[in-house]
Amino acid sequence: MGTSSGNERRRDIALLLVGALVALVGLAMTVGGAWLALVGGSWYYLLAGIGMLLSGGLLIMQRRAGVLLYAAVFIASLVWAAWESGLDYWRWIPRMDVVLILAILVALVAYKTSDSASRRASFFTAGGLALVLAGAGALAFLPHNFSHSGEVPGPQSASLATDTGNTQPADQPARGDWAAYGGDNAATRYTSLDQITPDNVGKLEPAWTYRTGDLLDHRWGAETTPLKIGNSVYLCTSRNILISLDAATGEERWRHDPQVSEDAIPYTAACRGVTYYQVPENTPAQDDGDDTNPAAAAVDDSAASPDDGAESVVAASSGDGAQQCRTRIFSGTLDGRIIAVDAETGQPCTDFGDNGQVDIKQNMGETPPGYVSINSAPVIVDGVLVTGHQVLDGQRRYPPSGVIKGYDAVTGELQWAWDAGRPDQSEPLSGDETYVRGSPNMWTTAVGDNQLGLVYLPMANSAADYWSSSRTPAENEWASSLVALDVTTGLPKWKFQTAHKDVWDYDPGSQPTLIDFPTDNGRVPAVVMPTKQGGIYVFDRRSGELLGGGAEERPVPQGGVEPEQRAKTQPYSLYHTLEQPELTERDMWGMSPFDQMFCRIQFQNASYEGMYTPPTADQHWVEYTGYNGGSDWGSIAIDPERGVLIANYNDMPNYNILVPREKANEYGWKPREEMASDDGGAEGAGDPQANTPYAVNVNAGWRVPFTGLLCKQPPYGHIRAVDVASGNTLWDRPLGTARANGPWGIESGLPINIGTPNNGGSAVTAGGLIFIAAATDDLIRAIDIESGETLWSAPLPAGGQANPLVYEANGREYLMIVATGHHFMETPSGDYVLTWALPQ
Repeated sequence: MGTSSGNERRRDIALLLVGALVALVGLAMTVGGAWLALVGGSWYYLLAGIGMLLSGGLLIMQRRAGVLLYAAVFIASLVWAAWESGLDYWRWIPRMDVVLILAILVALVAYKTSDSASRRASFFTAGGLALVLAGAGALAFLPHNFSHSGEVPGPQSASLATDTGNTQPADQPARGDWAAYGGDNAATRYTSLDQITPDNVGKLEPAWTYRTGDLLDHRWGAETTPLKIGNSVYLCTSRNILISLDAATGEERWRHDPQVSEDAIPYTAACRGVTYYQVPENTPAQDDGDDTNPAAAAVDDSAASPDDGAESVVAASSGDGAQQCRTRIFSGTLDGRIIAVDAETGQPCTDFGDNGQVDIKQNMGETPPGYVSINSAPVIVDGVLVTGHQVLDGQRRYPPSGVIKGYDAVTGELQWAWDAGRPDQSEPLSGDETYVRGSPNMWTTAVGDNQLGLVYLPMANSAADYWSSSRTPAENEWASSLVALDVTTGLPKWKFQTAHKDVWDYDPGSQPTLIDFPTDNGRVPAVVMPTKQGGIYVFDRRSGELLGGGAEERPVPQGGVEPEQRAKTQPYSLYHTLEQPELTERDMWGMSPFDQMFCRIQFQNASYEGMYTPPTADQHWVEYTGYNGGSDWGSIAIDPERGVLIANYNDMPNYNILVPREKANEYGWKPREEMASDDGGAEGAGDPQANTPYAVNVNAGWRVPFTGLLCKQPPYGHIRAVDVASGNTLWDRPLGTARANGPWGIESGLPINIGTPNNGGSAVTAGGLIFIAAATDDLIRAIDIESGETLWSAPLPAGGQANPLVYEANGREYLMIVATGHHFMETPSGDYVLTWALPQ
């Protein structure tokens, strides 16, 4: 008798607990749902919450009506979820996960209520619902959001390779070399190597690993793509240490440390690549008259490879000035210098500039540490070394100028200086004159045509990214544009603006690519330009004429804090776009109905009228796609033999608000050089924008503060194949799994192809493969170019936010990536140079 009473008491407690849990969930949904309904959102949460609240109360009273009422809420939720979600798997998760779990619990205790069904019926129902839950979970491992809308052309079905001249190895790289940041001077990121194929890529194994020793605990993210020329690999580290390795073994040959201070690190300690230059045969060597070359002390001789071959290379080039620096490695530094070293020895090229370096900060006026940083590889066109630089975003309206400078690649003499703030002049300034402060810069990588003598510059917007009233007419005309500059005169030939009066940080970040574009009148030398907004433009690179259907100006939203400044229209590419449909409340997401409801409330409270929603200060505005959207510095790759363009891209909004100066001052938001410490937060998060009426606070990716998940539903990153001739999509798929991602920063370990944020680009091979890391799952993968399927992947010891390269050494094909992680992408920091190859 006592045992029966104890069992009965335990059963009552179970019913009480389930009822209380249902009521608690109902209360939260009722409160949040009422708020959402008041701001014009869905009424479902309020109605479902009331139903759950009543159901929970009835269950606590052991009334069967509580079970029936919850069943009604469950069925209504199912119908509502189907109406809002259709067959979109990711939409179902926050709408039904908690509702389904509670249904299982209610079914388990249903038989305990008065006038209840049998225990068997309760358990049978609960078991069925549990199977549904398990099946729904299993569906996460299936591919979602994969689309195949066209057949990928076969090998040798196109001929898009272009002629950029033949003056440098990177114009026509030797087979097996990766002679420029983009693979070649056309920046195709394509290799004709075909040893590794879809049939054997699964056999790839680690070949060798090298560690640079340059590790950071803040603002890490080297973003490096090495060069491979001959039997050497050349790379730079986060703090611009230059290193040469044996391409077959990974043994270090030399290193040169320019001694860059950590104070010089801008937003990220990035060194995306270096530049290789071969001095033309008819160029006389600049003998400095000092055979001892004291600058050689900067080279760590102990780091040279111990084999006899490496020692003989150093000996052959260390004494005779006429033999030094016939081949050069150029690198920009985070503190605004161009460094030139001998490709054979790593010793400074003493005939270049001041003992092997030039300082681009001359005539820029005040330049606090981190404000003028070169994080992309310089481009050399017709013997002129062209460099832009990053100007630290978000700090001041009048930071140092974004002036573009052209130097003689042999002597380091400044040939010209083009400042978008004074676009009709290119004569270098002297004395105390300064270039226009706050003018548009070029932080990313340019591309050049040695035959045409033109360099193509993706120009950023003017300083104070989110405020435009104080910008000059010249800045408004030349910012956020592709500019073709004549390297002889330093003056523009043509331009195309990708965003008018840009206050969204939509400056083009991708390196353009040069191809011969097929038209009805034959092939045309073209430049292909992707943007953060997702538009891909094609131009005749001689004239700037739009190809591939061109572009059109479309009306865009007006208003915001400076309505008189907003352009009435913005350009849209008619060739191809990576842009996704505009957001709706239904696109809000979360791990449960609670965070999804939170995101819905934020969406309803924000201003959103599409991509060019004007910035506001009285409410947040949704910027979609965000400043890390579309195509960024990783750029596109093109297979010129198949005629296929490969673009990986981000699909994430930002949630922004302008903060009045008085309030920003209360928050203590100051330019970085005035702060006691640098916390290294996300770009735009509490940026002061000094000398403007507003600071800005950017929630990059639009994250939920209490889970860290993104408010928009997946996918957040994609990769796409596009037919170059037609501009049509061939396939598109999410890029990146959830294995290293999860709520509260907890790695889920799940290989669910959710499509994660990604930074970095791809390399394409004649073997029919796309190699790419980039995503936040810390994997490098091989993708079949024909199907878009992942054929092989390998875990990385640090984040792979960089472009890989493919090369050949001693007849063996290698895949390489520099894995250093990235603070913005929140992937682990590292200093790894990793290679894979087929078994020997």
